[in-house]
Amino acid sequence: MASLRTIEISGTSALNRGTQYGHAAADLIADAIAYYARAFEHQCGLTWAEVLERARPWQRLIADGFPELHEEMAGIAEGAGVSLTEIVTLNCRGEIIYDRDFGPARPADETEGCTSFSLTGAAAGDGHVYCGQNWDWRHQAAPTLMILRIVQPPKPTLIMQVEAGQIGRHGANSEGLAFNANGLGGRFDTSVGVPQTLIRRLVLDSSSVSDALRILVETKAHIASNALLTHRSGYSIDLETTPGPIGWEYPSEGLLVHGNHYQAFVPPQLAATHRPTAPDSLLRVPRARQGLAAAAVAEKPADVRSAVHAAMSDHLGYPDSLCAHPDERLPEVRRWSTLLSSCVDLTTGEYYVAAGTPCTNPYELLPFNLYE
Repeated sequence: MASLRTIEISGTSALNRGTQYGHAAADLIADAIAYYARAFEHQCGLTWAEVLERARPWQRLIADGFPELHEEMAGIAEGAGVSLTEIVTLNCRGEIIYDRDFGPARPADETEGCTSFSLTGAAAGDGHVYCGQNWDWRHQAAPTLMILRIVQPPKPTLIMQVEAGQIGRHGANSEGLAFNANGLGGRFDTSVGVPQTLIRRLVLDSSSVSDALRILVETKAHIASNALLTHRSGYSIDLETTPGPIGWEYPSEGLLVHGNHYQAFVPPQLAATHRPTAPDSLLRVPRARQGLAAAAVAEKPADVRSAVHAAMSDHLGYPDSLCAHPDERLPEVRRWSTLLSSCVDLTTGEYYVAAGTPCTNPYELLPFNLYE
């Protein structure tokens, strides 16, 4: 599709795959570095060199605990002509900002927004299994988004939507397993934990739902994040993961929706003073549930997608709506929007995305099928 760069990398060598990635996305990676250099300076008062220094504990953790992904990152850096530490920084931007309280930063600035959904069983009238999300993040990061297909035998083939330079974000694999994520708030007193981009990639590298669940439950993350898993068999589950306890939810009549607030539980470490990090999440979730109910009476896949598209285009609460738009009251570097909306048919393997706000962009079919 013309509106998002679509890249395929392949091979059994992680370094070679990374080099392919870096070459193909070098300009986008440079743009991502330039944006986050501005964003960190504006929000935290840190120079880019200081940000890179803060990334080094995660660089050591990745090298020691995840050598193959470390090698892939090294290849991305080599192909793009940037430092390995800069690629690590792009992959742990959230962990760095959560590592301490940076003066004027607001909690909402730190939590990556999203509204994720899963349609199984009676929730989709055509009998297919669907999942997807509105991916809300910094508006100025939009030009760095891309679609990445990774062919990596013997592991599953992946299709992901990522920021350039990242090795994991949201997507699905050739085993029919999909992963959609949402930021969750709250600071936890913890030693350096695994960055979310690595956890998400490990989940999508999984050949089975049980393997994916094991990763989410057993991996010590650095920050809290929500994980919505959907499998083409019709199984889905939502896990609210934190560096400490984990909560979970199952679908109701086949429908699961999650935003950026704790829905299954509130971690005891936060309970005494907890308030939702993103108040608009309290609006987005019920609106998505209400709108997605139309998919249950749609008899054809095109009609289900149309129902999903309409639901995810909702503007109640604009600009902080389900379909989010930049708030002109904020400095440009801190404005948010829905950067991408996705709808994946796990029954057929068709992967649809709208590049930008769904209210103005249609779902377009990617040139890759999950099962081909």
